Amino acid sequence: MNDKQALKTLAALALAALVGACASAPPQTPAPMPSTTAQNGAPSLASHDWNLTAAFDAQGRSDGSWLLAGHTPMQLHFEGQRLSVRNLCNMLGASFGTQGGDMQLGRPVSTMRACADKDLMRLEQRVGAQLPTVTRYQLNAGGTPQLQLFFADGSRWELAGQPTPQTQYGGPGERMFLEVAPERVACSHGVMKNAQCLRVREIRYGDNGAKTHVGQWQVFYDEVQGYTHEPGMRNVLRINRFKRQNPPADASAYVYMLDMVVESERMK
Repeated sequence: MNDKQALKTLAALALAALVGACASAPPQTPAPMPSTTAQNGAPSLASHDWNLTAAFDAQGRSDGSWLLAGHTPMQLHFEGQRLSVRNLCNMLGASFGTQGGDMQLGRPVSTMRACADKDLMRLEQRVGAQLPTVTRYQLNAGGTPQLQLFFADGSRWELAGQPTPQTQYGGPGERMFLEVAPERVACSHGVMKNAQCLRVREIRYGDNGAKTHVGQWQVFYDEVQGYTHEPGMRNVLRINRFKRQNPPADASAYVYMLDMVVESERMK
C-alpha cells in the first residue's frame, strides 16, 4: 500500500467479514470441532495457536523455504470450523473439518492488503495453495504441544503450540476498535521515567460497517500485544480485550491483543 493512501475502514471491515465467511462448502460430514479448551492436559486444535517451526519435503528433507529470515513464522488459529493464518501479508481464512486424524480444508479466502515485501507475498501465495491439500494431522502433548500437518504431496509441517488467550484467560475476549494516533505522548507511568504512551480513542461500527461512535482521545497506559507502533502512522486496530484474573496491584485489569489492523494512514 502506498503510504499516502489510507485503507478505508468500510472496505477493510468487509474484507474482515469475508475472512470470517466460508468461501466454499465445508467438507462433508466433518467431525465435531475439538473443544476450545484442553482436556485432561491434552491439547486441542482450538486450545492453542500453532507457530510453524519446521517443514519437510516428501523425502523427509528439511525445507526452510516456509520460514523467512527476519520474519515472524506463520501462525495457524482454529476457531469454530474456521482456520485462519497469521503473520503473512494478509490474513488467510478457510473452513475445515476433521474425521479422526483426517483433515479437510475449503478454498482459502484472503483480505486484499497490498504488500511491499515480495518474498512475504510469494510465501502467502504458496501457503494459500498448499493448505487445501492437507490430508491429516497429528497432535502431541508435552511441555510445548506439537501439531503436525501432512499434505497430499508427502510433505509436512511441524508447529509448536501456545495457549490461545481464551485458554490462558479462561474465556472469550471483548471485541473493540481503537484508533491509534500517529505519535506517542509523554505520560506518567508508575516508576518508568520518560514514559511514552499511545494516544487512542474508541470507535464503534454498525452492522453495515459505518461508524456509529467516535470517542475522545485519551492516553493509553497499556500496550497492545502483537502491535508495533510506527511513528507517523495512524491506525485503527481491531482488538480482543481479556480480563485478567487477580491482576497485580500495579497492573491493568485487562490484556489487549491485536486481532487485525483495519485501517492505516501515514500522516504528514
